Order: sequence, then C-alpha cells, then structure tokens
Amino acid sequence: MNRPISLLLVDDHALVREMLGDLLEREPGLSVVGTVSNADEAVARAILLKPSIILMDIDMPGLLCFDAAGTIQIQCPGTRIIFLSAFIHDRYIEQALAVKAAGYVTKSEPPDSIIRAIRAVAGGGSYFSPEVQARIVVNSDGARLATDQRSRTSTLSPRELEVLRYIARGLSQKEIAGIMYLSTKTVHSHCTNLMTKLDIHDRVELARFAFREGLAEA
Repeated sequence: MNRPISLLLVDDHALVREMLGDLLEREPGLSVVGTVSNADEAVARAILLKPSIILMDIDMPGLLCFDAAGTIQIQCPGTRIIFLSAFIHDRYIEQALAVKAAGYVTKSEPPDSIIRAIRAVAGGGSYFSPEVQARIVVNSDGARLATDQRSRTSTLSPRELEVLRYIARGLSQKEIAGIMYLSTKTVHSHCTNLMTKLDIHDRVELARFAFREGLAEA
C-alpha cells in the first residue's frame, strides 16, 4: 500500500489554514501532518516531521519564506516546497526558483489546482500556475525567469535583498540581525552596501524603493 503524501501547511491566516486543511484532508492519499502560521515555525516543524511537501504562503510576518525554504532544503532534502501567493512579482518568482521551489501556485487559481500541484510535485515533477509559467523558461539547466531585464536590484546579493525586504517591513537593524542570525555589524554593512549600490541614502527611501520593486507588500 502506498504511503500517503504528507503535507505541512504554512499560512498566517487561520481561515486559509483551516479551509485548505479541510480540503486536502478529504483528498485520497493526502495527509496534513501539521499547520503553522509563520516561516519560523515551518522550519522547526519541517525538521521534526519531515513532510513530503510543504505548501507555504509567501507573504507572512517574521522570517522570510525564502530564507525558511533554504534552511528546510538543507535540513530536509527529501521535502519539496510549493509556494502559494496572491502576488506574481518577478522578484518573488526569481527567489522561489533560487531556493529550488517545486511549485508556485497563485491564490487566484481554483482549489483543485493546489491538489494538482501537490500530486505533480509528489510524483517528482513541478507545477507553476499559468501566470507564473508564462514568466519562466524551463530547460535542462532548470527554471529561470524568461525576461533578463537588468535593474538596480540585479546588482544586489541575496543577503542584501533579504535585508532590504526586512527594512521595508520597518524592522530595525537589531531586529533584522536577530531574524537572520547575523551580527548587527554585518546587517549595518549590508545596509551601507544597499545605499551605495542603489544610490539611496535614506532608510525611508530604501523602504519605498522595495515597495516599488515588489520586494515587499504594504
């Protein structure tokens, strides 16, 4: 008898967690082994439960989902991640691909699309919503954005991008250091590099830039 596909649901909205949990539990061959409200909890629960698949919302407070995904991929190599979001910014898609996400489902899709995504990923494949699929190219080297536009954000390192997103959330350097497990001095260095590379010399303007680029949501 085949083992059920074990799922961990990660979303900061209780109603979404409850509705998705009920939907997926009714689906033959699927088993929801846990539901959590943020990326920090997702990392801890993933390490404990080693689920087959994690269905994770992108826009949540606290630890960035992409940071969590990177940690989970290292600690739980057998677990595959599907991102779920109302947004399809190129930057989100790029970061999802960077952490080897197996899927990206938009919340505008019908519920059965999530089930199709889960089954496709559990079978060793991948699933990207049509709106996301239209923005990427998949070949023997993997998936990447179809557009190769150069913007100011393309000059930033992954760590600098993470810091920029936290700045947009209004976090202090000390708070960012705590979330990213870095020293305050290192975070300050990243902030300095951000201002230099983006030619922005004010924290508020950095946050505004992040919002304009789709790196954070209001």
